[in-house]
Amino acid sequence: MTLLTLRGIKKSFGDMLVLENVDADFAMRERIGLVGMNGAGKTTLANLIFGSIQPDEGKLTFHKNQLRIGYLLQSTSYTVHAFSTMMEQEPDSRETAQFLEAASHLGLHKVMEWDGERLAGLSGGEKTKLAIAHIWSSKPDILLLDEPTNHLDFEGVDWLVQELKRYNGTTIMISHDRYFLDQTVDRIIELENGKSAPYPGNYTFYRDEKARRYQSQLHQYEEQQKYEQKIEAEINRLKNWSDKAHREAGKVGKMAEMRGTKEFYRSKAKNMDKQIKSRLHRLEKIDLEGVKKPKEEAKVYFGWDQPDKRGRRLVEAQRIGKAYGERSLFNDSSFYLQRGEKIGLLGPNGSGKTTLIQMLLGQRAVDSGRLWISPTANVAYLTQDVTDLDQQRTVLELLQDSYEIRSDVGKARTMLANMGFDAAMLQKPIHQLSLGERTRIKLSQLMMKEQDLLILDEPTNHLDLASREQLEETLSEYNGTLIIVSHDRYLIDKICDKLLVIEGGAIRRVESGYKEYRERPRAATGSDAAPADKSKQQLEEEMLVISNRIVTLLSEISLLKPTDSQYAVLDEEYKRLLAQKKQLSIR
Repeated sequence: MTLLTLRGIKKSFGDMLVLENVDADFAMRERIGLVGMNGAGKTTLANLIFGSIQPDEGKLTFHKNQLRIGYLLQSTSYTVHAFSTMMEQEPDSRETAQFLEAASHLGLHKVMEWDGERLAGLSGGEKTKLAIAHIWSSKPDILLLDEPTNHLDFEGVDWLVQELKRYNGTTIMISHDRYFLDQTVDRIIELENGKSAPYPGNYTFYRDEKARRYQSQLHQYEEQQKYEQKIEAEINRLKNWSDKAHREAGKVGKMAEMRGTKEFYRSKAKNMDKQIKSRLHRLEKIDLEGVKKPKEEAKVYFGWDQPDKRGRRLVEAQRIGKAYGERSLFNDSSFYLQRGEKIGLLGPNGSGKTTLIQMLLGQRAVDSGRLWISPTANVAYLTQDVTDLDQQRTVLELLQDSYEIRSDVGKARTMLANMGFDAAMLQKPIHQLSLGERTRIKLSQLMMKEQDLLILDEPTNHLDLASREQLEETLSEYNGTLIIVSHDRYLIDKICDKLLVIEGGAIRRVESGYKEYRERPRAATGSDAAPADKSKQQLEEEMLVISNRIVTLLSEISLLKPTDSQYAVLDEEYKRLLAQKKQLSIR
């Protein structure tokens, strides 16, 4: 059963045409992903479906009376007010009970006991979870989710995936989370140049199918080009014959006794002209109705200056701890970072990831233990927040305020041009830009700094899918040290070969990527399982001893030259301990 039909939808804002010709059908229990570049009109289309704005042209037809639509906005600032209203006005209603159940599934416990101070301090992830729980409890026919996984931890995403599989209504999801789309949708609608294009299957199939369609259309276009060249060659040949026939008809026209020959050449020239006209008409028809050259997907180029290598150590933590009042985030935690490593920082929402970043930036101090950061390290930090840019300044004014040297402004403009910013966009005030475009501006500011440690907090939030893939390529080639906090599993899997995991009140270094770490419980049942005579506590203690010794070794090695006799001995012990630690980490 079709619930909603869109035909010829057109929508502009001022002089900017966003949607030009959108056709789509949404059936009951369909799982649809809405994708496209930043600014393609995804959120605009969601608002049209929800009814908060109206189309300039075209028609939306709802095929069910009183169709209920639950809409999760990309911004979740409204949820605190909605939550407070529900708790005050409907504390015992069925919808409130369903809300509390959904919130509990998402990891938000005892929310009825939250006071104003607790609500004021909600993180982005907690706001998103509240919003999802609130919408879920209304039992809508259509779920409209705009970036639902932003700020959700891995456990929250997994819960949402499972709940969506059990949901009997229709879902329309705007998301740049490739893992999430692969798990939850069976059809993709792409918005490009104001038009819609449907693709069956999940995100991975869509990318493969789009590439196949591009190659197919390119092949047809190239064959058409060859055909056009053949026709043009025939036209040139016919024109030469026609010109010759006209000349011959003129010559024989002077001789009365050869009038029959003159008519022959006139007839021949006329026939040639008719064939030329026919071929010209064929070319015009190809130009109007033929295969168009496929448009290449817009490329976004990121690039960082490669950092200088100055020593091996970058960060050492020896038995550090941090607490807020009676709440302990982590304690007795030891780890290290070496130059060139790409580290994924994992942990549930509220486990202390942001606090650890602030400690690495020197904004917070440890409560216990010792945290050493190389004094030569230049640290750059990309925050999740894209609303801290001056909303009234234009992009160009922001660049001119940031860089005193004209050459730096020019370099920044070139960098933004590579990210898809044309001259007109540089003149736009920040408040007119999409969240993805603001993220690119913050990335450009980050790139302009000379750094050898990049801390990226959800760097793919708000970036469109093509930009995410290009950022991955750039980060893969980056030679400096990376710490990435992200709920984008594909990004973590591709980039990070080491992890810092905050769990159980401690920070633990894992000598593997996220995929191996994720599969570790299954591996532990096989030949790599821990010996029965070693408890979990014993293994953790052994890991801690090795980690502390590694930190000590790195300190001692840094004071030696490779030619010193003791250097080789310590280096050999260091390698042996690394191997032991890796073996323990997979048990």
